[in-house]
Amino acid sequence: MNKIELTAPCGLDCFNCPLYEGNITEEYKKRSSEYLGIPLEDTPCRGCRGEKGHFRSAVGSHCATWDCVQEKRVTYCYECAGFPCKLLMPTQQGAQFPHNMKVYNLCRMRFLGVDKWIEESSEIRKRYFEGRFEVGKGPVLENDTI
Repeated sequence: MNKIELTAPCGLDCFNCPLYEGNITEEYKKRSSEYLGIPLEDTPCRGCRGEKGHFRSAVGSHCATWDCVQEKRVTYCYECAGFPCKLLMPTQQGAQFPHNMKVYNLCRMRFLGVDKWIEESSEIRKRYFEGRFEVGKGPVLENDTI
C-alpha cells in the first residue's frame, strides 16, 4: 500500500478510511451500502486518487477540490497560494466524518512533510473520533496527561 498515493489532495488519509478497499470488512461494506444507497459491490473505495475524485456516496458526483488541484497542478491543497479556501472549510453537519480534519492534516503535512504526517495520521484520526472536546486543549483522550 502506497500511503502517499492514498493521501487525498485535500488531506484525507484514505489509507486509514474504513471504506478503503484494503480496510473494508464485509459488515462495514453491508452497512455502508445501505447507508449510502449504493450497490454492495460499489462500496469499497480505491482512495481519492484511485477514484480520480469520484464520490462513492453520490454516484455520478465529482469532487470540486479534486478538479481544483488538477487545474492548479498541485499535489496537495497546502501547495496552493489560496490555501486554505472555502472548499476545505469544515461544517458542523457531517462532523462525524473525517472531512473536518482536512485543514489540520494539510497544515501538519506542510509543517512536517507528508511522510512524517503519515506516521502520525492514525493518532490524529483516533483523537478526532475518540477524543473528548475540551476548550483550549484539542481532543483529549482518556489517558492523556495534559
